[in-house]
Amino acid sequence: MKKGLMVVLSFLVVISLALVGCSKDKGSENADETVVNLFNMKVETKEQMDDLVAKYEKENPGVKINVTTVGAGQDGATALNAKFASGEEPSIFLLGGLPDTQKFKDKLADVSDMKAAKAAIDGTLEGATIDGVPYGLPMNIEGFGWMINKDLFEKAGIDVTSIKTYEDFNKAVDTLESKKDELGLEAVFAFSAKEDWVVNQFSNHFSAPEYNQSIISAFESKEINYKFGDRMKEYTDLMNKHNVQPILSVDYSTSVEELFANEKVAIVHQGNWIVPTLDSLNPEFSQTKLGILPFFVESDTEGKISAGPSWYWGINKTLDEKVVKEAKNFLDWMYTSDEGKKALTEEFQFIPSYEGYDVESIKDPVSKEVYNALLDGKTSAWAMNQYPSGWYSASLFPEFQKYLNGDITWEQFTTNTSKQYKEMR
Repeated sequence: MKKGLMVVLSFLVVISLALVGCSKDKGSENADETVVNLFNMKVETKEQMDDLVAKYEKENPGVKINVTTVGAGQDGATALNAKFASGEEPSIFLLGGLPDTQKFKDKLADVSDMKAAKAAIDGTLEGATIDGVPYGLPMNIEGFGWMINKDLFEKAGIDVTSIKTYEDFNKAVDTLESKKDELGLEAVFAFSAKEDWVVNQFSNHFSAPEYNQSIISAFESKEINYKFGDRMKEYTDLMNKHNVQPILSVDYSTSVEELFANEKVAIVHQGNWIVPTLDSLNPEFSQTKLGILPFFVESDTEGKISAGPSWYWGINKTLDEKVVKEAKNFLDWMYTSDEGKKALTEEFQFIPSYEGYDVESIKDPVSKEVYNALLDGKTSAWAMNQYPSGWYSASLFPEFQKYLNGDITWEQFTTNTSKQYKEMR
């Protein structure tokens, strides 16, 4: 009996040791694995990012990338701040421009030595550069202006390629107005005056040239003087006169998904980000009907669309050296490898913010146009991201709505908002 018990006990000891050995092996394997935590605030890219990370992990078995995607009703900035406050700091996270870069500067790695930074299109690093040091890599390019239905323009007898001046644009609007019934239009424009971010983007066409197309100048500005306020008023009055009414009730969904996609209006103020939405409703729309027209602000004859990076990837330098290295390796691979480039243009449907991409790999014509305009230097900078924190939602937006509604004069609009700009800076 004792002998039998000893045999059993000996067997259990052997098994226990074996299990401990296995456990140690497993622990050693995990210890050798470098874990990178990526915090993503572009919720529409969740699936694509997860797929891209899976491909990278397959090529790099010693690296594990955990992706946290926040959006769709969640406040990304609040969630990011909570991560830092809890001590669960991400390795890679998104910056909205210079205000965010300044806020997290002590955490951010200098990215100037990275392949991706060296391949960035001239000027695109500026939105995350402080004192000459780039602290972020541009995620992608987004461009916006007057998005138009070229088919409706052509049916009205308007050659879109002939619109080369502010006066040409005015005449095109008048022609569309005169043929509304014939074209089945409810109105010429569907400007989303219910959306603060649309008003903010609209203002960019006029503020960017005031700050000499420099994101840094916009960030450092103490005031806004509406140097091009007269032209802003002309565009505003033209749009309001020919817009779906009541204009203050028009939101994004009504403007893009209901009216523009169903050809009930010819013009909306939006950007290339509406392409996936339009494609989901009509796969041919972005390929055959969608166009973009510039704003003529600094000159009656030289138009520009607004284009640039809306987000930047920052790398947390305070983490383990291995983690920082692998975070850089992943972003370099994402933006400079053939596999990464293919995924970004085909799956993410991004306009690349880097050189070395085949323009033909960009799927829709408008995004190609935005990319080429940026390469040619024919775009306005994203000055709006550098406004004083909260100014556009607390001041610009409500005051602009008051003007559209006839409650205040243009002079009151510019006086009120410029005063609040100074106070909030």
